[in-house]
Amino acid sequence: MTVNQRRLTQHYFMTAPMPCPYLAGRFERKLVTELRGPEANNIHDLLSRSGFRRSHSIAYLPACSECDACVPVRVRSADFCKTKSFRRIVAKNSDLTRTILPPAATQEQFQLFSEYQDARHGNGDMARMDARDYRAMIEDSTVDTSIFEYRRPDRSLIAVALVDNLSDGLSAVYSFFDPREQRRGLGTFIILDLINECQILELPHVYLGYWIGECRKMSYKMRFQPLEGFRGGKWVKIPLPNGSDN
Repeated sequence: MTVNQRRLTQHYFMTAPMPCPYLAGRFERKLVTELRGPEANNIHDLLSRSGFRRSHSIAYLPACSECDACVPVRVRSADFCKTKSFRRIVAKNSDLTRTILPPAATQEQFQLFSEYQDARHGNGDMARMDARDYRAMIEDSTVDTSIFEYRRPDRSLIAVALVDNLSDGLSAVYSFFDPREQRRGLGTFIILDLINECQILELPHVYLGYWIGECRKMSYKMRFQPLEGFRGGKWVKIPLPNGSDN
């Protein structure tokens, strides 16, 4: 596979069809490649700009023969402006402190992760992850990765984000938070914080993974405008649907 910015030799594999976790009655396949060796960060950079995502030490791209619902999306951080609702969420979380750490798993993180999975995704595969699985998710990275920890004034952990550092921005790999703190809007707050970090660092993009128009739980990503989607081999603007309120 040739990536526009640079020619890199990679081996790619297609996964077997599996039930789609987002759209009932459909099956998913992925194109995957390993991120290994001294060029791992460069390869990850280039693949991210071509719609790939990272999990552990692999990069993957949806490659479903009869479906193209998964659209890679990213926020243009320099052009992003907070709406009134976003400013309210930032104000609600102004008492929190954030620390950026190396990707090392802790028992405190795992406890919060388990509580989040039980409350929000109790029937999902991730709810069955044990401490060893969690450690692998956090630490099995061959690229430049960080943990963003958010703490209350009493120093208790309230939210965590696993973030990859790219040359053109930050990639939100996974985040979780205290499910009892619904009024804070912590999922939204984490994305706002990553956008703010990119603005400070003068990095142009926050990568948010895949948006699926038919999947209601993915709809929140549309709120972070201006949003770009990777379609037809290039990044194009994805506007809010008519009648939507940002």
